[in-house]
Amino acid sequence: MEVKALKFGGLTAKRPIVQGGMGVGVSLSSLAGNVAKCGGIGTISGVHPGYKEADFKENPFRANLRAIGNELEKAKEIANGGIIGFNFMTVMNHYEEYVKEAIGAGADFIVSGAGLPVNLAKYAAGTRAAILPIVSSARALKLIVKQWQRADRLPDAVVVEGPLAGGHLGYPYGHLVDGTFDTLEDSLVDVVDYVRELEEKNDVKIPVIAGGGVRSHADVERLMALGASGVQVGTKFVATEECDAAPAFKQAYLRSRKEDVQLIESPVGLAARAIRNSFLEKVEKQGRIPVQRCYQCMNHCKQAETKYCISQALIDAVQGREGLVFCGANAYEIEKLSTVEKVMQELCGE
Repeated sequence: MEVKALKFGGLTAKRPIVQGGMGVGVSLSSLAGNVAKCGGIGTISGVHPGYKEADFKENPFRANLRAIGNELEKAKEIANGGIIGFNFMTVMNHYEEYVKEAIGAGADFIVSGAGLPVNLAKYAAGTRAAILPIVSSARALKLIVKQWQRADRLPDAVVVEGPLAGGHLGYPYGHLVDGTFDTLEDSLVDVVDYVRELEEKNDVKIPVIAGGGVRSHADVERLMALGASGVQVGTKFVATEECDAAPAFKQAYLRSRKEDVQLIESPVGLAARAIRNSFLEKVEKQGRIPVQRCYQCMNHCKQAETKYCISQALIDAVQGREGLVFCGANAYEIEKLSTVEKVMQELCGE
């Protein structure tokens, strides 16, 4: 099957590969910029992009706002005209401010999930930025579209994320554990059917992008045969020279075994997937790691009750210390460090 260019929102990517946003700090300017440079779509994670800023601990919001523009500028310089955008979780504090800051700085697109991004169209109104919701079902997409149409917008593209993805997942923890969930393929077919109806009614083209467990050209071909116009890939890009994470973070992937990849219940109330390590073992043994500093990630997090600070755990991990290492279901299959260009070639069957 011929792998065609991916077009959405007035943008064209030569290779239909969307690099998934990975935070904290796993996909910043280097990874996103190099994916875009190679003809794909680079995504900067909007989860604490300013974690390395000198004033981050004192004022995370201010540091993150500054970093959004800085990381975008650096990524654009690397990308040499390629497509760069941001991924923002809807459950974050200051979601609206971060989205508007990224758009104002010149981001080509905003992709958003971890909850239903029902207000994203309103925040992007009157701008050229493409907007893409991340969903796990056609039902979720219908709810989003209903709200977006009130702002006179439709999705420029849709990302369908399946249960084999890394990090936070759009499925109840219990369903993932007992296997009572829709596969990516099932969800993809349902979403494609609904999107075709939208396209016909509104005389538009809305490409559907499938993600979660994509690791080979065969996966790309299978998903495109089901109606996808592109794929979203995260895990496979972690073990590349250009990834923004510390070498120790990448080594965690290379050393992992199948039994090390596990489902967890995140402190923010979502199911997630991570590599079992000394940090997760400590959480299991102690039950709770007291939070020393709160980064004001989200309103519903209670510092005195949460099992651990997920922001600090992710920051520690990306910098090579003991922490929380998110990953996709197939992370254990990665055996050696690669480059972004080689990964792109493998996925596209070149």
